Amino acid sequence: MTDASIVVPQSVAPEAFRTLMSEFPTGVAVVMTYDRAGRPWGMTCSSLCSLSVTPPTLLVCLRRQSPTLAALLQTGTFAVNLLHGDARAVGELFSSGAADRFDRVSWRWGGGGPHVGQDTHAIADCRVVRTADGGTHVIVFGEVFAVTTAPGRSPLLYGRQRYSTWSDN
Repeated sequence: MTDASIVVPQSVAPEAFRTLMSEFPTGVAVVMTYDRAGRPWGMTCSSLCSLSVTPPTLLVCLRRQSPTLAALLQTGTFAVNLLHGDARAVGELFSSGAADRFDRVSWRWGGGGPHVGQDTHAIADCRVVRTADGGTHVIVFGEVFAVTTAPGRSPLLYGRQRYSTWSDN
């Protein structure tokens, strides 16, 4: 085979890609931060993964036009609130873009960003160590500097366009 015969495949259509990714269930997280004026910002995020144990680093992918991303980049810190199985309403609220979302949930100040502790099974406070271009999203690398857990709470999961929880069995 010569180089001239190599065919580069075309990308699938966005709808086909969305269908593929709906088949991959994921935990539901709300990424939260403050802006320079101390106002809270947050959005639901399912694009989250661990990257490294040393240093403890995770990455989140946030929509490029998101005001939460803009605030996060201003302050350089954020909190990843991993929602528990009874917190579906919080996940939906923070994906809605409702301007009053912080008035509709109980939250407290955290080291990296707001914590919605009663709605989580774990929280990671992070500092931004770098970003990368992700097309329609920005990949944010966060070094974890604090972890809070609430044992006994099952994670909220999302896949196939529906919510579920992780069974303890």
